[in-house]
Amino acid sequence: MKKKVNKSLTSFADLLDNEYGKRGAKKREHYEQEFEAFKLGILIQEMREKQHLTQGQLAEKCGTTKSYISRIENNSSDIRLSTLMRIINEGLGAHLRLSLTL
Repeated sequence: MKKKVNKSLTSFADLLDNEYGKRGAKKREHYEQEFEAFKLGILIQEMREKQHLTQGQLAEKCGTTKSYISRIENNSSDIRLSTLMRIINEGLGAHLRLSLTL
């Protein structure tokens, strides 16, 4: 049985190119940065929930406030690297591994 190809479908990459421009365009790079911050908030939230911690408990463990943890998880706040490392290391007992891509 031969599969039919739907030629009217658009890939997510093409949608991003159309909406925000190609990689390197100012609008596209802003989108990519915001998406990375969003993913970071989700990762922290998932790790916190996996450890059965409330936002308040995580905040107490790493010396910040519940509202700050909430803002990070909801992508409503920029986060300093030192604070991020404290949340991950002291609050979640995990290790941060960074990667750069050119």
